[in-house]
Amino acid sequence: MKNDINSKNEKFRDSIGTITNEGKRNFIHPKKPKGRYYNYRTIVSWFLLAFFVAAPFIKVKGNQFLLFDVIDRKFNIFGFPFWPQDFHLLVISMLVSIVFVILFTVIFGRIFCGWMCPQTIFLEMIFRKIEYLIDGDRSKQIKLSKQAWDSEKITKRAIKWTVYFIISFVIANVFLSYLIGSDAVIQYILEGPSNHIGTLIKLLVFTAVFYFVFAWFREQVCIIVCPYGRLQGVLLDNKSINVAYDFVRGENEKGRKPFRKNEDRDELGNGDCIDCKQCVQVCPTGIDIRNGTQLECINCTACIDACDSMMDKVGFDRGLIRYASEDEIEKKEKFKFNARLIAYTAVLTILVGVLIGMLFLRTDIEATVLRLPGQTFQTTETTVKNVYTITLINKTTKDIDNVEIKLLSHKGNVIMVGGNLFIKKQGLKDSTLFIEINKSDLKSSKEKLKLGVYSNGKLIEKTSTNFTGPLIIK
Repeated sequence: MKNDINSKNEKFRDSIGTITNEGKRNFIHPKKPKGRYYNYRTIVSWFLLAFFVAAPFIKVKGNQFLLFDVIDRKFNIFGFPFWPQDFHLLVISMLVSIVFVILFTVIFGRIFCGWMCPQTIFLEMIFRKIEYLIDGDRSKQIKLSKQAWDSEKITKRAIKWTVYFIISFVIANVFLSYLIGSDAVIQYILEGPSNHIGTLIKLLVFTAVFYFVFAWFREQVCIIVCPYGRLQGVLLDNKSINVAYDFVRGENEKGRKPFRKNEDRDELGNGDCIDCKQCVQVCPTGIDIRNGTQLECINCTACIDACDSMMDKVGFDRGLIRYASEDEIEKKEKFKFNARLIAYTAVLTILVGVLIGMLFLRTDIEATVLRLPGQTFQTTETTVKNVYTITLINKTTKDIDNVEIKLLSHKGNVIMVGGNLFIKKQGLKDSTLFIEINKSDLKSSKEKLKLGVYSNGKLIEKTSTNFTGPLIIK
């Protein structure tokens, strides 16, 4: 049955809804969605928007909640500072994210795109709402796009584009706060743009990018640019839950048919789909969900709300379009964890465990002690001395003072040039030190030393380095 239905019209596979037959851009004017899922999405979207705006301005123990300062190599994740030396944690975090996305997609399809993706949230919950407010709903937008450039069209376009630019500028400022810090952005604003022309130019570039994406490029980001949609082809199977059209119920034996009052569709052999095309008109990427799972579908549920509304009007049961797997629709099989999902879950659990373990083992101070390049050891009658450079990184939000280095594995002396060190919060300190050990305590010409980093007499970190000396002949 399914193959018969799909074989009737396969033209949709040869093109996408945003491109005309002549190869030109076909601008999508989706009907304004409404319904229970849209209400849920609105709540989720406003929560995520509030988080996006507030996150760079929230401080945890003096640290910005989220910061990705690539230039100064400072990163804050949930208020915890990270440095380039913590790159291994970033790698593990990325692996966790990738496996989670794979597992999430295998089970729920592209639901992330419709509910949590910043592109969708900004476009559907801000820019399209403004468009509906200024240009009107679908039919009015189509009429306005075909209309000559009279006073009405010029006025509406000028108002809409100006509002779009202002919102894009605000988004760019928030985005910049993630990159250079909210304190810096606020300082630049108070000091005035004339004192920070370079930053203003970069800000306008970001604004132009956001404006281009949300005012013109729009759904093309999801279809052309974003690689996530293409993952569906290798991750989804018949058991994955998607926004899906129940073709068994909707088509029956003789296919879909417009609704006629008091007719017996079961007797006629027609399905519950009344071919109203509301699911097509409300789709933000311009597809017909009745053609099955497609790359362009972002699982936004707009078609579910539209279809449920029509089913209510004609007296049919809801759920003709719903969250369901292909096996559930065709074979009435409920979702089950298969071997692939169990494997993904196991890998994800292991990676999360490793990440948590590394986070707990992460120290507040990182010390690197290296022999000074080009310098050889110095000897006396009883001792051997080497010179080293030491780099100390303070990952905390507190200053650390009276820092000294002591030998843990050997007896000897550590002489710090300039005396004990002071390290500012989230700061870095370089210094030079000498390590002197008695010849009688050396067993080879190259030994591994263990060093302790102390602050006010308290051990706060351990590190190691190599110590070279004269060849020892036994």
